[in-house]
Amino acid sequence: MTTDEDVSDVNTMTLTEHLAELRVRIIRSALAVAIGMVLIIAFYDQVLDFLLRPYVDLCERKPQDFCDPNLFVFSPTEGLATRVRVGLYGGIVVALPVLLWQLWRFIVPALNKKEKKWAVPVVTVSVVLFLAGGALAYFTIGQALDFLIGWSGSDVSQVYSVQSYVSLIGLMIFAFGLGFLLPVFVFGLQALGVITPKRLLASWRIALVAIAVIAAVITPSGDPVTMAMLGLPMVVLYFLAILLGWLVVRRRPADT
Repeated sequence: MTTDEDVSDVNTMTLTEHLAELRVRIIRSALAVAIGMVLIIAFYDQVLDFLLRPYVDLCERKPQDFCDPNLFVFSPTEGLATRVRVGLYGGIVVALPVLLWQLWRFIVPALNKKEKKWAVPVVTVSVVLFLAGGALAYFTIGQALDFLIGWSGSDVSQVYSVQSYVSLIGLMIFAFGLGFLLPVFVFGLQALGVITPKRLLASWRIALVAIAVIAAVITPSGDPVTMAMLGLPMVVLYFLAILLGWLVVRRRPADT
């Protein structure tokens, strides 16, 4: 079994060693998620209240017939399924530092000694960016629901199941969080030499279109305000990632 302190160089590891390394990382990640699930389920009521708050606040601001702040269960198993789903989503968030660390340790043999020192900063920034994206989704879900409810028609009563609501807000949190991780991948591609900062900067028009498409696809409501609130930070982070990549790449010849 491989360890964090004894990772073979990528050019000398066999296919069997790669698979063994991957298995270790997956097992550790699964254990971290399981522990996170237990913690979230232990505080399920508080977590659910937190997730419901944007919808409840929306209904309180709107006329009485706009939406019902009470959510319902439409099958005997839906309550249990919702609890498990909340636990899984929350467990992944709680275990995120471990998941990103295991991913980094799996790809670290491909990096040189100098680049391996980026481990803690990259993982820390990734966690912060994901949480920032998730927080943005949480604070914009009310506007997204306002848009969706408004399009359903004035003669349509809004009655939602707790499972459908949890699925929607969970999708938005993870979509925004992953969207905010875009600059980490951009930085990683530069650090690995897959693409140069100059090439990324020259392709800024394509990047803007790609970001707009990504924001449109992963925003469940589809309203332009919410897409802009996701897209604009992604644009800023994209150019910031290019700057950081340039700082790393320009120092590389002196380190080799």
